[in-house]
Amino acid sequence: MEPQWRQGGRGRGRARPGDELAARSGTAARPPAARGRGGARAAAAGTIGGGAGGEYRVLPSARAAGPRDGELAYFLSIELSSQKKFDEIKKANQAAAKKLVEDQLSSSSEDDDEDAEVKQGKILDKTFTIYTSQTDGDASELERTRQYMNEAFQSGAMTCLICIASVKRNQAVWSCCGCFCIFHLVCIQKWAKDSLFLVSSPLTDDDFGKKDYPWPCPKCRFEYKRSETPSRYYCYCGKVENPTVDPWLVPHSCGQICEREFKPSCGHKCLLLCHPGPCPPCPKMVTTTCHCKKAKPVPRRCSAKEWSCRLPCGRTLLCGQHACENPCHAGDCQPCPRVSKQRCICGRQTAERLCASPQWQCDQVCGKCLPCGNHTCEQVCHAGPCGDCPRSGKRSCPCGKTKFTLPCTVDVPTCGDSCDKVLECGIHKCSQRCHRGPCEICRQEVEKQCRCGKHTKRMPCHKPYLCETKCTKIRDCQKHQCRRKCCSGNCPPCDQVCGRTLGCRNHKCPSGCHRGSCNPCPETVGVKCNCGKTVIKVPCGRERTIKPPKCKQLCSRPPTCHHSTQEKHYCHFGRCPPCRQPCQKTLTCGHLCPVSCHDEALVKQTGLHQSAGPWEQPSEPAFIQTALPCPPCQVPIPVECLGQHEVSPLPCHSANPYSCKRFCGRLLDCQNHTCMKECHHVTKSSSSADGNKAGPECSQCEEECTKPRPDGCPHRCALPCHPGDCPSCLQMVKIKCHCKLSVLYIECLKLTHADLKEKELLISCRNQCPKELPCGHRCKEICHSGNCPLNCSQKVKLRCLCKRLKKEVQCSKIQEGQASLECDALCKEMKRKAYEIKEAEAKAALEEEKRRQQAELEAFENRLKGRRKNKRRKDEVEVEQSSWQKYKNFIMLPVFGVAVVMV
Repeated sequence: MEPQWRQGGRGRGRARPGDELAARSGTAARPPAARGRGGARAAAAGTIGGGAGGEYRVLPSARAAGPRDGELAYFLSIELSSQKKFDEIKKANQAAAKKLVEDQLSSSSEDDDEDAEVKQGKILDKTFTIYTSQTDGDASELERTRQYMNEAFQSGAMTCLICIASVKRNQAVWSCCGCFCIFHLVCIQKWAKDSLFLVSSPLTDDDFGKKDYPWPCPKCRFEYKRSETPSRYYCYCGKVENPTVDPWLVPHSCGQICEREFKPSCGHKCLLLCHPGPCPPCPKMVTTTCHCKKAKPVPRRCSAKEWSCRLPCGRTLLCGQHACENPCHAGDCQPCPRVSKQRCICGRQTAERLCASPQWQCDQVCGKCLPCGNHTCEQVCHAGPCGDCPRSGKRSCPCGKTKFTLPCTVDVPTCGDSCDKVLECGIHKCSQRCHRGPCEICRQEVEKQCRCGKHTKRMPCHKPYLCETKCTKIRDCQKHQCRRKCCSGNCPPCDQVCGRTLGCRNHKCPSGCHRGSCNPCPETVGVKCNCGKTVIKVPCGRERTIKPPKCKQLCSRPPTCHHSTQEKHYCHFGRCPPCRQPCQKTLTCGHLCPVSCHDEALVKQTGLHQSAGPWEQPSEPAFIQTALPCPPCQVPIPVECLGQHEVSPLPCHSANPYSCKRFCGRLLDCQNHTCMKECHHVTKSSSSADGNKAGPECSQCEEECTKPRPDGCPHRCALPCHPGDCPSCLQMVKIKCHCKLSVLYIECLKLTHADLKEKELLISCRNQCPKELPCGHRCKEICHSGNCPLNCSQKVKLRCLCKRLKKEVQCSKIQEGQASLECDALCKEMKRKAYEIKEAEAKAALEEEKRRQQAELEAFENRLKGRRKNKRRKDEVEVEQSSWQKYKNFIMLPVFGVAVVMV
């Protein structure tokens, strides 16, 4: 990263290294604006260096100030901009480092912790649910598919063999249908393109563009057509394009049922959810019979529907004589294993041979006389007739131009003409006369051109002509020259070893020199755990990035603490985890330390490193490993408190007498109260045998006497709190008598010690009771308590019902209902007259009401007789009052008064 004054335009204003040194020292150098007239003009225009390429601008304050201030402002602006760019680059580097860490940690599987394993198990169970429901929970046929799915989850296990990089969840992939290996979609597209280009290159084939060349899988070499080159990203089952990333599904899976045809095809489809690797065997149940068709059909798994009943096959063998004795089997029966004597084809020899091969030839020549009678059959053991004599009929001369009809005993002569057969050169013909045997080599001299076509020479036709010129063409590898003498132009493939370093960075390509990318490294490397007992095989080159396998062996390192053995834990890299066994060291008190081992505790150290400046990032705190002392003993020891109230278990290191914070509670000298001080130490006296008695450290009672007083005594004891009974109360009590009219003063002692009768007399004022009886008269008794007696002896007047008769009787008899006074005949006569007067008044009132109503009716009828509606006449009807109505009040009042008096 160059400083800011070294970046920018390419004009005359570009700073030089001397300017940088001057900027640091503050002397000797000047900005480009101060160098010459062009620089001064640029400074006046607000730029340094002149020209469109300059990118330094002078601050307004620098323009207005002097030369010295302008330089200072200039260098200050450069320093600020440099610091800003430094901060930006620092942030960018930190972001890139964070992304690199995330890329290293992200892979096709989650972290190998317990939560990820539980989650992976749930996803596998969900994927296999439909299949296991068909097999009653039997998942033994799913092991191969489970291995592929575990590799899809395991970090770094799924590797693209082309780029030797991990296949991540969010990357587009392609799966080979032959070996089910997974590659990046971009990598396999480039591989197919390069493979097609190499195969169809004009240097190796003249039919470029005319033939559909296949391209192979990088791993299993399974060939695909050009049209089968993948162009889109599909899930494993091929239903969904660009499947979404779901953490609860297998990576690159759509989550739907696979439904791919089983191989070999049985008519059923795969029941697993979309999955990597091959489909498991078909779990459907079908009814099928055995191979020999003898047993009854039984229900079996479709993947294992071929079965044997183990009975003898019984089918007739190819020999036609024996039956197959093998147990029920698939396919054709084996050849008959029995041995029998059989004749050869010609019938001359007999030999013991397998019954399965009855046809055989002996090594004798037939020797039968042919029909000509001159020659014998020269064929080796054959069937049927020998045929005609091969020397009979028309025969040609050696050159084939002339035919002769001769007896079979006479050889065919030569015709004497030229042979004219084409020689081995393929150009010239044989010039000899007709002859027997092969023709000679071509000896004619011709003008021959060498194979490369650069030279010509006259030489015998049968000799090849190769010049010494070496071919300078580049072979198909596009690296090396042909260097073959007199090459025809069709240079052979390069025979040198490629030798380029493969993507694994460990091996070199062993193939012949070639164009394009090298094949993936075929080697596998074992990644071991720390102890070396657990090994996993990974593609070569991945051993540096893949996580070591989890080893189930126990760690065998010796303990680093004072214990003889360490806790059991699995094999691991790095330091062993801290020892968690009890310390068990003997403390000063004699007990054993029960806490976890603390011989190798990590202690944080702070304040050791001082930052060089504000730009330095704070460093992580340093930890040192050191042995900590044993903590205080926490073994519970029963300890009694100072006041002997309780016994509590206290830690051994603090097992001393203590205060329980309760009140002391010891009985004071007053024998009435207890010590209210907080639990404290009490000195026991030798004369005191009672351990609950207060000591000299206890408080002194300063309370008043609170002993209960006798019943009815409202006074306090005159003495302070004391033991024993209180003295007798000699105070006078002010109390009202029973009738509440008089105030009496009585000694408290007499009042509290008197019985009920004596109290009754003491509280009585000896006056008549002022209370009123229910009858309304005053009580005749002397001042008393309780309710007054009800036998009133007062004399009262008793009247009859009409109040005319009366007599005097005792009040108590009237209350008891023993005295009464009845009306006589005169009283009854007066009642009758009063009743008659009342009836006469009622009748007169009724007649008066009728007359009033009649008068109102007549007045209403008169108003209705008017001719005009707007004029209404007011008829005034005067009703004269009768004498009864005028004087009834004066008559009735005295009568009612007399009646009331009589009643």
